[in-house]
Amino acid sequence: MSDLSIKDVPAAEMEKLRARARRNHRSLQGELRTILSQALAPAGREQRSRKLSFEDALAEVRRIPLKTPAESVRMIREDRDGR
Repeated sequence: MSDLSIKDVPAAEMEKLRARARRNHRSLQGELRTILSQALAPAGREQRSRKLSFEDALAEVRRIPLKTPAESVRMIREDRDGR
């Protein structure tokens, strides 16, 4: 295994990383390894295995332009049928 060092990380970004690590019950080191693994995973694979924080999940849901309950039911059904 190799070591990696990132210098001059802004304090605000470090605090966000520490908070994310706490939310995911990981050390800062473990959180950074997870972020790297997800970033380097083949396209599509990281999307299914990634655990989202509540805030991240809410942001992703808000990006989906659902207009009616029927549309959301259709999307859920398509997802379930695709498994």
